[in-house]
Amino acid sequence: MDKGLPFTICVVTTLLLLRESSQAGEEEDPERLAAPTSGLGIDSRGQREGLPTLTVTTILEDPYVMVRGAELEGYCMDLLGALAEMLRFQYRVKVVGDGQYGAVAAGGNWTGMIGEILRKEADIAVAPLTVTSAREEVVSFTTPFLQTGIGILLRKDTVSQEMSFFHFLSPFSKETWTGLLFAYLLTCCCLFLVARLSPCEWNEPKNEENHFTFLNSLWFGAGALALQGVTPRPQALSVRVVAVVWWLFTLALLAAYIANFTALLSSGSEQLPIQTFEDLVKQRNLEFGTLEGSSTFYFFKNSKNPIHQMIYEYMEKRREHVLVKTYQEAVQRVMDSNYAFIGESISQDLAAARHCNLIRAPEVIGARGFGIATTQASPWTKPLSIAVLKLRELGDLDYLRNKWWESSCLRRSRDRWSPLEPPALGGLFLALGVGLALGVLAALAELSNSSRLTAGHAKKSCCSVFIEEICTRLRIKEKARPSQETSGKANA
Repeated sequence: MDKGLPFTICVVTTLLLLRESSQAGEEEDPERLAAPTSGLGIDSRGQREGLPTLTVTTILEDPYVMVRGAELEGYCMDLLGALAEMLRFQYRVKVVGDGQYGAVAAGGNWTGMIGEILRKEADIAVAPLTVTSAREEVVSFTTPFLQTGIGILLRKDTVSQEMSFFHFLSPFSKETWTGLLFAYLLTCCCLFLVARLSPCEWNEPKNEENHFTFLNSLWFGAGALALQGVTPRPQALSVRVVAVVWWLFTLALLAAYIANFTALLSSGSEQLPIQTFEDLVKQRNLEFGTLEGSSTFYFFKNSKNPIHQMIYEYMEKRREHVLVKTYQEAVQRVMDSNYAFIGESISQDLAAARHCNLIRAPEVIGARGFGIATTQASPWTKPLSIAVLKLRELGDLDYLRNKWWESSCLRRSRDRWSPLEPPALGGLFLALGVGLALGVLAALAELSNSSRLTAGHAKKSCCSVFIEEICTRLRIKEKARPSQETSGKANA
């Protein structure tokens, strides 16, 4: 009994020491450490017993994958985490060794992330990797998780041009200016008509002279547009209704013009002469290029479009000077020199959001998508595609897009200036039309009331007097001229 107790103590002590040694060895396992050093980041997450482990290759590009401290973060890392949670796998992430996306080298071998998948150095590639036919021949792609195209990234001050001579007309569209001119002429005609019909404005049409002639009516309407009071001043209620409605219309119109003109001067959206790739080819002030060995470069190489062929020939002749190695180098070169970068439009939107002096040209060509690359015989291709579709249906992909692309510059770029179209001022024109109709009805009511009183005194029909008054007021010059000639003959 006394000899068995020390033996038992020795066995227990030995077992405890062995257990501590194994735990220390597990903690020092380098594959469990996130160690982004010397341009190579390894990030292991979701370690769970019994789950398969995938080696994921990616590339450092903001905002898809970025180094933050000892870990990697970004759009692709969040996407990868959501896929791992949905499909129940664990993963190790490493940054591609040569910093390339994937292209065929001179010897026929593939570089970048595509090459690592072919060499079985990685199981999948989760990165802004464009799905192309050449890559699809050697690897498999899932359903695209982001849609993009090819755009032009420019610096605002390198593409600005002088304002046109008639730049002050830009706040309103051509249709709006046409509507404004029509409204002005219609209002002046209504003012002239109402002033002639109203007995309060013109009591004795045979003896008096109406102050609201057609020229005076035009002058009165123009004065209201300039916010100036001009003579003659209206006296009848009907004429005042027309005048007040026109004044209110001009006040609202001038407020809209001033606000939109201020927005125009601050936006500079009309000062971008390079709108399309054809404009880029025709100009001589900016150099332009793309990422060396990228899918964008091969898109222009294989395109049959004459404009695209001219772009490819330009880049091929100046290959050493205009092609860039990384996306960060491209953005920095656009900011520092007269250089236009041709690349993925969705990445250019981010650059324009982060750097407020950059802007993307409106035209986007070559619609394509970013997909997850796997080996052709991989059993993960279909499950990953289905998982991407589920994330899109649940709105998770839109959430990630807004999360990593949102910034103050992006919000300002969304508020693009545009000239005011007639529908935007439709209520204003409608109010003017209703006001003019009320003015005409008020003038007819005033004339009808006066005709009824005249008919009572002269013992005539009210309708006949009303028609006679209208004819007299609208044809006063024809009536006055024969009477003047008759009086002249009598005096002779």
